[in-house]
Amino acid sequence: MTHSEIDAIRKLLTSKPRPVGWLERRQRLDEVGSTWPVASDVKCEAVDCDGVAGEWSTVPGSENSRVLLYFHGGGYCSGSIVSHRRLVTEAGRAARTRTLAIGYRLAPEHPYPAAHEDALAAWRFLRKQGIAAASIAVGGDSAGGNLTLALINHLRAAGEALPACAWLVSPWTDLTMSGSTLQTKDAVDPLIHKAYLDELADAYAPPGIDRTDQLISPLFADLAGLPPVLVQVGSAETLLADATRLAEAAGAADVDVTLQIWPHMIHAWPVWNANLEDGRRALAHAGQFIRAHIR
Repeated sequence: MTHSEIDAIRKLLTSKPRPVGWLERRQRLDEVGSTWPVASDVKCEAVDCDGVAGEWSTVPGSENSRVLLYFHGGGYCSGSIVSHRRLVTEAGRAARTRTLAIGYRLAPEHPYPAAHEDALAAWRFLRKQGIAAASIAVGGDSAGGNLTLALINHLRAAGEALPACAWLVSPWTDLTMSGSTLQTKDAVDPLIHKAYLDELADAYAPPGIDRTDQLISPLFADLAGLPPVLVQVGSAETLLADATRLAEAAGAADVDVTLQIWPHMIHAWPVWNANLEDGRRALAHAGQFIRAHIR
């Protein structure tokens, strides 16, 4: 990896100031996330997951009996199937699975627990299709990583079958914002800063809601019994401590957890895999991890 690649992504992301309005922010993330289109051999198909928007994707060689269920990032307030389509489809290629990307409802119009309800509906939809839990990997970046853990914690508490594994990219695991790297990495992170996270958290889990609840901040959950977990995070992220503390807590609870800290990488860098070698390498690692655990 040459620094010129990640520097070019930084330039793309900082070429315009962050918009103020929610609609404008969503449009901006869709714009930068879809700078590079999906590969020509990808087939995408919209699907109604019992009232929740979804999109199937396949590439030649995908095994239809195995699925990567993916929740996009965006702080629970932005992000979409469109913004993360390149990431999701290439992750499916690496894992040799179908993918199901979910367009869950967004805050502030739909605060907690709307996204959780949609994640659970997507899981139920897959299971009703006859797909075994052991044939499903669940993944997500940033807030999508949070949602991945929340779904698994919900299933575990209900005594239901769990997915084969979980893949977390730059996960936002602590909505109390107690991570030390929110300060120590502030100067090098081009995207995520504490004031912005505070705004997102207020929109998603308004004041009065306990943000230490395990379905809101999975860092504080009892993680024992989770399936194997891969955590990928960049060294230039303010959310670095959210990832490392989650991995430490999972390991202490005897979870099979793999933590990868990618030098110089920024928040959710695999989104820009089309023009970023380390993005492609991260997806290759994720694909190998998923293939090793999914049936």
